[in-house]
Order: sequence, then structure tokens, then C-alpha cells
Amino acid sequence: MNTEQWIAVTRDDGETVGYLEPVTADYDRVQPRSVLGHAVGEALDYLSAEELLCDRGIAELMEQWTLIDENDASRTNLSILEVSPHGIVLADALLTKALVPTERFTVAWPDIEAKLVRSTHV
Repeated sequence: MNTEQWIAVTRDDGETVGYLEPVTADYDRVQPRSVLGHAVGEALDYLSAEELLCDRGIAELMEQWTLIDENDASRTNLSILEVSPHGIVLADALLTKALVPTERFTVAWPDIEAKLVRSTHV
């Protein structure tokens, strides 16, 4: 996915809280996206979308995630270690918390294919 037209939305402290993807050429309507690239609600006007992302914040990065792979298999209870244009890096949440070396998984950023979903059992 080409993200060159996406506009980063940042808090007052400079932390990126999401992105605005233009739906119309003049940016009158934009799709708010989380820092992971997931759509957040429906397309909105620019200011409403920006406010939505600022209010929403980045707390989702602290949650546990399930990674769905190409074979519909899944790995559950993963923590996000890093989010960058190079990918989203995850590892086993409990082992990571205990500082135990563990396998890492990388998902392409943005996660448009929704390979990452919030874990339902923590």
C-alpha cells in the first residue's frame, strides 16, 4: 500500500497517534488510521478525524495481539515491541515481560490486511 499521501497526526508531545489517509483529492474526507495502519471508524472530515486520533491515543500498543498467518493459523498473546515503516515487530507477551529470549514475528506496516487482531483472552 502506498502511504506517501498519509498525514501523520501527532500529539502536543510529538508522539504520532495515527494517520489520515485521503479519501478525496482535496483531503476534505479522510480515513483515520491507527499507528498500526488499521482503519478507525468511517471516513470523516479532516478536523474530526484528527481529533478522533488524538483522543484515541496509542494505548492499543500496550494490548496483547493475535497474529493470523496465511494458513489461518494464529499465534496469540503477543506484545508489540516496535512499530516502524520497516514493520510491526511482536513477541510472546509473557516471555517478553519476563525478559526471556523468544521468537519474534514481523508484520508489514501498515497492517492493511488485518493480520493483527486484539487477543480476546489475556
